[in-house]
Formats: sequence, structure tokens, C-alpha cells
Amino acid sequence: MFERLGIAAAMRAKTKVQTAPGEIAKAMARGDAKLGVFLTNVLIVPGVELAGSFPADLQQDLVFTAAVAADTKDAPAAKAFMDFLQTPEVAAVLKAKGMTPG
Repeated sequence: MFERLGIAAAMRAKTKVQTAPGEIAKAMARGDAKLGVFLTNVLIVPGVELAGSFPADLQQDLVFTAAVAADTKDAPAAKAFMDFLQTPEVAAVLKAKGMTPG
């Protein structure tokens, strides 16, 4: 993303790569980092203030999908679970956790 914005060279010396995604928010909460760039749901933690999302043209959506395997032992239960994941109640939880239900 820094390349696309034309600021990669300036950011290189300021960037502290973390060992795992969860470490990004921890570094910010401790004050070791002033800016974190990652998935919204990972950055929503105590001690971190979410400034907002990047403009749509800089976004890279992460889409989760579900399917029922042809040889599953309990297809109705799998289908019921997938139906549940599409309810307004689940959508509200996903939004609260920084995800965009689709």
C-alpha cells in the first residue's frame, strides 16, 4: 500500500514489522507504534483508537465463503449453520467486531 501511495521509501525506516498479526495492536496499545495497518477486526482492541478505513480504491477485501461437502455426514446441520451465519443477529456481531457482513 505504501508503494501505491508513493511513500514507501519514507516509511521504510519508520516501519516496525511485527512477528504476528496480533502483535500489531499490542505494539500500538503499548505505545511502541503510532500507526497500525491491518484488518479492522484485529486492530479493535482496548488501548487502540481506530482512525478509520482506507478509501475503497486502497482496500483489499477478505471474503470468507462456506460450502457443504458432498460427502458430509450431516448436511442439514451444515446448511443450518450457514443459514445462521447470514442472519441479522450474526451481521450485527460481525459489524461490532470490525467486519463487513455480505
